[in-house]
Amino acid sequence: MSDLDFQGVGAFDPFADANAVDKSDAGTKEYVHVRTQQRNGRKSLTTVQGLKKEYNYNKILKDFKKEFCCNGTVVQDPELGQVIQLQGDQRKNVSQFLVQAGLVKKDNIKIHGF
Repeated sequence: MSDLDFQGVGAFDPFADANAVDKSDAGTKEYVHVRTQQRNGRKSLTTVQGLKKEYNYNKILKDFKKEFCCNGTVVQDPELGQVIQLQGDQRKNVSQFLVQAGLVKKDNIKIHGF
C-alpha cells in the first residue's frame, strides 16, 4: 500500500492555507457602510454605520439634518453599535459630506443598495 492510499484523520487540512494567512493586515481598513433600505411605497431610509467611536454621533446627525434638509436619529444596535438613520436616499450626500468634512477617506466608504 502506498502513502497516497491512506490518509489518517487530520492528515490533510484543506483550509490550512486560509488559516496560515498573516492576519496582521486583515481588518486594518475600517469601512464606513452607507446603506439604503426601502420602507413602504417610495419611502426609504439611509443608514450609516462604522464611524469611529470617539466621534459625537449626535453632532454629526445634526449636521446631516441641517445640510440635507431631512430628519434622522441615532439608534443603538447590540451588534453594530451606534447607527445613524436618515430619511430618504442620502447615500451620495452622506459619502460626499464625510469626505469633505475629513471624517473618512474616500477609499474607506462602502455604498450599498440598489
